[in-house]
Amino acid sequence: MQITDKEDQILQTHAGLILSVVQCTQNPETRAQLDIALQRSAKNGWETLVAAVTKILNGSRETSLLNSLDDEDKIIVGAILKGIQDPSTLPKPDEQANASMAAPMLAKLISEASRGDHNAVIMLGGMADQMNAAGGDMASVGAVLKTMIDGERDVDKLCTRVGQQGESLITAILDELSKLDIH
Repeated sequence: MQITDKEDQILQTHAGLILSVVQCTQNPETRAQLDIALQRSAKNGWETLVAAVTKILNGSRETSLLNSLDDEDKIIVGAILKGIQDPSTLPKPDEQANASMAAPMLAKLISEASRGDHNAVIMLGGMADQMNAAGGDMASVGAVLKTMIDGERDVDKLCTRVGQQGESLITAILDELSKLDIH
């Protein structure tokens, strides 16, 4: 089965979560820390995904876990289940998500959240949590999402704590936001 660009984007965006869950199944001592992140994710609208992950952490390996999930959650849970069976299938934590695919989605959510769309705020909160869990540049990008919702568009201010890849993603998001502002 060939992985599409969209699936690859989802896998890289959620690599931190996927790797943490697989590692926790092999090292249960890390469960308490993962549970804290999962509780935050559930509060941010990811209840269905968190329920499936919790079942995996409690020992379930059934593919029927995928039945009640949306497309994105199916990709994440599927990657966790495959990763438990074959760690070589896990996403590489050092690979960054493709900015050309992430930027339009993030810009749309930022634009909607800045206009008061509660669902967009919840989705961005969940994404920020996952970006934070991924660490590195993704955590730094996740930290500036709220600033962007509040209207900040100065690339220099937004990129003070990010590396080259983070700056590339923030610049792409700002480009997409400017397109949305024109329409």
